[in-house]
Amino acid sequence: MRSALESALPRFDRHFFTSERSISRIGDGEYGGKANGLLFARGVLDGLAASWDPSIEVTVPRMAVLATSMFDAFMARNAGLGDLSLSQAPDDRIAHAFQRADLPVEMLGDLKALMDGAHAPLAIRSSSLLEDALYQPFAGVYRTKMIPNNQPERDARLRRLLEAVKFVYASTFFAAAKSYVRATDRTTADEKMAVIVQEIVGRRHGDRYYPDLSAVARSFNFYPCGPARADEGVVSLALGLGKTIVDGGIAWSYSPAHPRVPPPYSVAELLRNTQTSFWAVNMGRPPEYNPIVETEYLVEATLRDAEGDGSLALLASTYEAAADRLIPGIAAPGPRVLDFAPLLVDDALPLNAAVRALLDACEKALGGPVEVELAVTLDAAARRARLGFLQVRPMVVSDELVEIGDDELAAPNLLLASRAVMGNGLDESIADVVYVKPEAFEARATRTIGQEIAERNTALLEEGRPYALIGFGRWGSSDAWLGIPVQWGQICGARVIVEATLPTMNPEASQGAHFFHNISSFAVPYLTVPHEATPGIDWAWLNAQDAVAESDYVRHVRLAQPLLVKVDGRNRRGGVWRAP
Repeated sequence: MRSALESALPRFDRHFFTSERSISRIGDGEYGGKANGLLFARGVLDGLAASWDPSIEVTVPRMAVLATSMFDAFMARNAGLGDLSLSQAPDDRIAHAFQRADLPVEMLGDLKALMDGAHAPLAIRSSSLLEDALYQPFAGVYRTKMIPNNQPERDARLRRLLEAVKFVYASTFFAAAKSYVRATDRTTADEKMAVIVQEIVGRRHGDRYYPDLSAVARSFNFYPCGPARADEGVVSLALGLGKTIVDGGIAWSYSPAHPRVPPPYSVAELLRNTQTSFWAVNMGRPPEYNPIVETEYLVEATLRDAEGDGSLALLASTYEAAADRLIPGIAAPGPRVLDFAPLLVDDALPLNAAVRALLDACEKALGGPVEVELAVTLDAAARRARLGFLQVRPMVVSDELVEIGDDELAAPNLLLASRAVMGNGLDESIADVVYVKPEAFEARATRTIGQEIAERNTALLEEGRPYALIGFGRWGSSDAWLGIPVQWGQICGARVIVEATLPTMNPEASQGAHFFHNISSFAVPYLTVPHEATPGIDWAWLNAQDAVAESDYVRHVRLAQPLLVKVDGRNRRGGVWRAP
């Protein structure tokens, strides 16, 4: 990855949207993993340029990279930040200190020039050194901030940009990032942060700016169903900004090899579980000033808002109650379901073909399974689309041969079993179990539960003890009603993660989040155990063990002998056994 593409990255020429240089740099040093990934993506797209359908435009959105020399200068010239950054100070104290600090003067001239020519919304994205070479599992650990960039005065827009850059710098030292780094073979002192200033792919609709759809596509599917195979991949689609997908919200997932095959759910289930809100950049009344909040300039809107914006024509189907069926499109009145049928079933635009071509090209270039993030704007009348390539990462898929016999799944010392697993391999190092107490679980308490688990994670990381983690709903979802909204750094010490369900907490498993990229990169098995499964989880045995720590919702037990974790990724089943 550290190729001629990187060394050839030109300096910013003080023209952003009008420059012939769609990717440029400010400063020297490193560019970080995310920026290097986008340089790699540009090379892949150049190789595919002649093969695209003319109705699809595929580009890496225009961007300028603030190289790590700018981060070094910032930290050196604000000497007081060093000790505070490496301390156990809370995130908000660190973030406020960074906001009070001064950015290097040599950065300001270029950023002023950038804002002279940039009047569209911008994403200020992290690109850390520890992500470099793409293979470090740091997806979603650091922060991104989006700004509307629509104030008439250049200096006002510049202030928002500088605040966003300092916020991204500060996130290098937030608690979740420190915990995450501690779980690797690196230290926070090794880290340096480059920053990407990038146009946001989208269109303005009154007070909102957003892409028609966002996508996370993987060339390997950990949970194939129906006719789909694991090596045919999986795509998650959502209306609006990709935050919905990467934060584990409700999205539409399908196999790119079988885009017309419906999911194994009834129409009633689809109506209950369709995406009903989306994220957009707020272009209207300025929000309450709060530069240390990632979502300061974001707003959530509804499907009705999107339909009023004219954004649903190629994304939604309509429920026809008389026939109890979904009809692609929104010509008829009725409830809308975001199933993207006009694109996937009616093939109104060859979007799926473009996604498949990108996955195939990136997989060949990297020599293994990949994950890509995309943002798409659609012109329904002209039947054209712009596809913005936002990220590419390799996926870690183990090919270790693990076999689990039926007799093992019937063994008396079985603690839990799953027939829907992510990962592959064997682990005999775990003697600690942290689990959410099923009798105490409440969906309204998931944020509190997440904090209690984070405290256990910190304590076990300090002791150097890996652990098994068991909870309910989607781990890592930003929607507290779909699961436990933890960040990866809050549970990064877990060596096996179990997603159990309850009748009151039974969402579809998610594959599109940054969270899941980190799980696969760390080779952490992820086992799904439905509440009706037989065998399921031996809660009685867990409850009978002495607790090392216990709170209102979470219990931590330590075993005299380690557990045996086995996951057979080929046959999608796994289990955890206690010592006989």
